[in-house]
Amino acid sequence: MTRFAGRVVVVTGAAVGIGKAAARAFAREGATVYLVDVDDETGPPTAAAIDGATFLRCDLTVEAEVAAAVDAIDRGSGRIDVLVNNAGGFPEALGLAETTLDTWRDIVDSNLTSVFLMSRAALPLLRRSDAARIVNLGSLAGLTAGWQTAPPYVAAKAGVHGLTRAMAAELAEEGITVNALAPSAVLTERIQRLRDRDQLATTAAGIPLGRYQTPEEVAEWILFLASPEAGFMTGETVSVNGGRFMA
Repeated sequence: MTRFAGRVVVVTGAAVGIGKAAARAFAREGATVYLVDVDDETGPPTAAAIDGATFLRCDLTVEAEVAAAVDAIDRGSGRIDVLVNNAGGFPEALGLAETTLDTWRDIVDSNLTSVFLMSRAALPLLRRSDAARIVNLGSLAGLTAGWQTAPPYVAAKAGVHGLTRAMAAELAEEGITVNALAPSAVLTERIQRLRDRDQLATTAAGIPLGRYQTPEEVAEWILFLASPEAGFMTGETVSVNGGRFMA
């Protein structure tokens, strides 16, 4: 299939994990893909292995670097059809008492401020598309707090869901849709570093479907939210969590 042939897709945090899987999936569907990530060791070889992909080194919490990345995309392709705000995560599962102010700021900036900065900077290029889509990666943690996360991550992802609605309401009249995805228990490299074998097994046992989801499964939902089939959908957060949370 080539659902995204001729489309220009930007994926942040695309060096590894969900972002990498999404970049590969979009390229498979014919898109020109930009991988925007601060990881300049893993990012370039990831992009080199994807047809039609370009790596742009960018700290998404730094306004000037975001502007430079968008400028490079403008020079290279002239527009953005799909923006996937995927960058984020948290380095370790700390409780409230153990979370320093610097840690709070770092996690909120990487997960929430990055979405604001990238979306704002990309807006002029999105307006040049005839069917622009923004897909924000939230989290089940932003819908319902649970163990093995971190307070600033929970707060930031809840903010992503709120920002998604605000952006959707503002941009709807321009035909730009904005939706969020709230996955849970995705077996990425980061999660495997953060949790030992017993923690991984305990989490899997608490999911009705009995397993973690893969980055590739999440990527398929991202493609759906960016597709023509989702053209009348905006301001929504889709929770894909294996039955772990049923609202």
